[in-house]
Amino acid sequence: MRTAAPPMSRTARPVRLKVMATFALLLLLAGCGQKLHKQQSYVFGTLVEITVYGEAEDKARRVTDQVLKDFDVMHETLHAWQPGALEQVNALIARASTEHPAKAPLTPELAAMLRDAQRLSARAEALFNPAIGNLVRLWGFHSDTFEPRLPDPKQIEALTKAMPGMADLRFDGDLLIATNPAVRLDLGGYAKGYALDRAAAYLKSQGVDNALINIGGNIIALGGKGGQAWRVGIQDPRRAGALATLELRDGEAIGTSGDYQRYFELNGERYCHLIDPRSGWPARQARAVTVIARGANAGTLSDVASKPLFIAGPTDWRRLADKMGIGMALFIAADGDIQATESMVPRLNWTSELK
Repeated sequence: MRTAAPPMSRTARPVRLKVMATFALLLLLAGCGQKLHKQQSYVFGTLVEITVYGEAEDKARRVTDQVLKDFDVMHETLHAWQPGALEQVNALIARASTEHPAKAPLTPELAAMLRDAQRLSARAEALFNPAIGNLVRLWGFHSDTFEPRLPDPKQIEALTKAMPGMADLRFDGDLLIATNPAVRLDLGGYAKGYALDRAAAYLKSQGVDNALINIGGNIIALGGKGGQAWRVGIQDPRRAGALATLELRDGEAIGTSGDYQRYFELNGERYCHLIDPRSGWPARQARAVTVIARGANAGTLSDVASKPLFIAGPTDWRRLADKMGIGMALFIAADGDIQATESMVPRLNWTSELK
């Protein structure tokens, strides 16, 4: 299915980050007597919604309150640009050198997260690279508002030549050791998925069997609702509304990376926050990538995997999906061409044609 991309304005215009979930959450419940508790908040720079089905109101409220409190703590701890544990680590790395390595003590949880992010980065051939925070900042995507301007190409070139990567990190127990001062850790492409897994584990520990956790369109499902699977919609990358819907089954997580949330337009060109670490420039070959993951740490994998597939582009995303253990994926190219893995096709119920 191939359609032309819509025309872009030739004038520069600033874009404010919109609280627009990658997925339109569709709760199709029959009847009015079913126990459904929903709570929303704004965490990780996006809208968060917790839906619990089939529990008493006081219990549902108690567990969702705790999940949202945990999210707030994680947000403060893992923020790459505000005071917190990760910012302290970044400050130490910025002063590092081969002769004087940075040695940053970590909490056991943060050490485990960075080790896991390092493992996933290697698996994604470094196209998932949380070490390029300085490039994110250079492009202005570290802020909720950003101006339509291009960075100095010489600064981009200098940062890419420095080759900051997760492979630059070494660990001695819970001590991080780094020698490349160009590394700046930004876990924005990992933390939401990790939070999904943490929240799902907590809800299970409290005896909650049926819930849906949605962090800005990264969603994990527990059980279902009234014997039915949860149904979610995949956002159309060029207009409001769902492009397709699908059932999200128990233990599955779904994540999308797109060029339509954090971006700016300049001289008719769209520049999104998904930066190719090889070039230092935003990836330009895709509109959106959606993946479904299942099994242990499904939330984390669904959050991480969509990004390298987006950057890999239309000729290489399938190979990388296989390497990352993603069997269900949908790829929408920059020209509107839609591709999907064989196992993803029967899961999709199309609601509209791509424009």
